[in-house]
Amino acid sequence: MKNLTLLTDLYQITMMNGYFKNNIHNDIVVFDMFFRKNPCSGGYTIIAGIEQLVEYINTIEFTKDDLDYLTSLNLFEDDFIHLLKDFKFTGDIYAVEEGSVMFPNEPIIRVKAPLYQAQLIETALLNIINFQSLIATKASRVCYSAKGDPVLEFGLRRAQGPDAGTYGARAAVIGGCNATANVMAGKLFNIPVIGTHAHSWIQKFESELEAFRAYAKVYPNNALLLVDTYDTLNSGLKNAIIVFNELKEKGYKPAGIRIDSGDLEYLSKKARKILDENGFEDAKIVVSNDLDEYKIMQLKNAHAKIDSWGVGTHLITSKDCPSLGGVYKLSGAYENNKFIPKIKISETPEKINNPGLKKVFRIYNKNNKAEADLIALDEEIIDINKDLVIFHPVHTWKKKTFKEYRVKELLQPLFINGESKHIKKDILEIQEHTKRELKTLWPQYKRLTSAEVYKVDLSKELWQLKNNLIDKVKPS
Repeated sequence: MKNLTLLTDLYQITMMNGYFKNNIHNDIVVFDMFFRKNPCSGGYTIIAGIEQLVEYINTIEFTKDDLDYLTSLNLFEDDFIHLLKDFKFTGDIYAVEEGSVMFPNEPIIRVKAPLYQAQLIETALLNIINFQSLIATKASRVCYSAKGDPVLEFGLRRAQGPDAGTYGARAAVIGGCNATANVMAGKLFNIPVIGTHAHSWIQKFESELEAFRAYAKVYPNNALLLVDTYDTLNSGLKNAIIVFNELKEKGYKPAGIRIDSGDLEYLSKKARKILDENGFEDAKIVVSNDLDEYKIMQLKNAHAKIDSWGVGTHLITSKDCPSLGGVYKLSGAYENNKFIPKIKISETPEKINNPGLKKVFRIYNKNNKAEADLIALDEEIIDINKDLVIFHPVHTWKKKTFKEYRVKELLQPLFINGESKHIKKDILEIQEHTKRELKTLWPQYKRLTSAEVYKVDLSKELWQLKNNLIDKVKPS
């Protein structure tokens, strides 16, 4: 991974310098990363990018070129530049497991570190986690619509740059995609790669039939032919069947066809009928063409005869919701060895952060369905032998009592005293974790539209702390 140390906003470094000049740069502080709204108006968010975050923290280093550049800005004196020269992250980071399902306003990542260190990493942390979580969530929605059919990530050429295309492909697989067309992502992350040929292959030959024969000769075991270059049914499919019969006579099994334009419902139904009539019941029909979760759902509801889905632009850019608004807020600081909770007040109630050093419990019923999350102070514990009562943090009369339940603490150590505690996992292991997480959600939280709002409540102690600080800080 390339050095991302300067992947930050200038004000992070000017604040670091200001802290240094005021001799408070080594004060220990706590920041939380969280988001306020699920992407795509959905009911959940899948967290991705933890692996890259670990790599980023491990490789922070101000090189000589970096320091020379910062010196050239004429903003910083030599003593601060010298501090950066020896920079090493020495704090603690707790985070949810990559691939976890999370909800608005609960800590995804908790950073406890010297002030100047915690400040530096904000921008890169948000850049990494926001984008990859967005794409993982979009992919999950697409795969939900496909109802178990393979979904193939085709978005590289439409992605917002090489990194977005590559890390977006990784995130898409976490969200449920089966493979990617991105060879770089395949190599870097051990993702299955797929791909056959483009329309240009057909155009280069004298005839469509000649093009199909040439391709099948090179790849007889993977002859999936693109049939919509000229006329899907009257030319492409007819020529594909000729080549399929030739392959069959030689002992090969044709893979199928791909359709990239036109009325996908009509064409897939007609193509399926013709393929079956010619003895190619096992030949797959793969489609692409500006698909998203809504188009796929429509086609599935119309019983289109489609076996797998190639999804590009709308997935890799999350076209209808191009950003996840994750934020990084100070929630506390140590002053004279005493922890002081911090709160940000806003006229917009949703922007008032939850103060203190916190953790998150997920509450499951006896059937392993997630019922609610509880944000609590770090020292709190839950005795599962006792009834648990939670209440809505705003409408406090709304309460729920759990009698038979289990809890899981979601934030786990990623770094302790600057040393990584992260255990690297294969991408398909992370994908399996996501699948298990989604199985714990009730269907109403997975709806594409009008999803039910999952319960995220505050413990009584945290609720009291928050309201006491609001009363103390807010002018009367």
